[in-house]
Amino acid sequence: MSYPPDPNNPYGQQPPQAPQQPGYGYPQQGAPQQPGYGYPQQGAPAPGYGAPQGAPGYGAPQPGYGYPQQGAPAPGTIQANNGFINIANLGPVKIATMGQRFLARLLDGLIIGLVMTLAMVLGLGGAIGLVNNTKDCTSLVNDSVAYQSCLNDQISQASGGIMAGLFTSLAVIAAIGVLYEWLMVGLVGATLGKMALGLRVVKESTGENPGLGGGFIRYIIPTVGGFLCGIGQILVYLSPFFDNSGKLQGWHDRAAGTVVVKKQA
Repeated sequence: MSYPPDPNNPYGQQPPQAPQQPGYGYPQQGAPQQPGYGYPQQGAPAPGYGAPQGAPGYGAPQPGYGYPQQGAPAPGTIQANNGFINIANLGPVKIATMGQRFLARLLDGLIIGLVMTLAMVLGLGGAIGLVNNTKDCTSLVNDSVAYQSCLNDQISQASGGIMAGLFTSLAVIAAIGVLYEWLMVGLVGATLGKMALGLRVVKESTGENPGLGGGFIRYIIPTVGGFLCGIGQILVYLSPFFDNSGKLQGWHDRAAGTVVVKKQA
């Protein structure tokens, strides 16, 4: 049961309500919202967390950690040491392993050896043919002087024929070795052995075939090293193991500006 307040009792009266101030607490009814600690401003996003895309702050993707940069990486860039390299006009391609390169060179050696053996057999066959075509001395057996002179002529012709056949065979073998490695790598980008394993030699800067100049540089360096009892040639072919860039470039590759890659299937 409630009783009306006694007008003569000052303690029974309710204290007057103080008007709410803008800022802390809740906004005034009908009054424009004032900036403060209560609610964020309408229409203006707060910078930092939760900011829309494109606005500066923690919520917007900034270039740097966690976001890929716009554009392709520069040519010759190793991608996280995962065995791929970015080559101009080719994109990311896989670097050929040393095992694949060794097998390709082994196949090339077998092919060149077979061709050289055939050239040597043909050269010796020609030399034997020249010996068989020498003058017959049997009719002069009763004349010792004439017979001896005929035999000397036979020996001279046979020796000349054998030497001519050997030099011809060596010239053909040398030409095969030069033209096979030089022209095929320079113009096609691969020898038969590399083709069999899907390997290709390309210019690191353009992704194109090495060309005659690059192919010759790549061929001549290990060839000159072979004159030192073959030790220099072996070191050149093993030099990709010494490359700490991840590209497996040998000394001949660096001089020619090339890299050996595995073609995509």
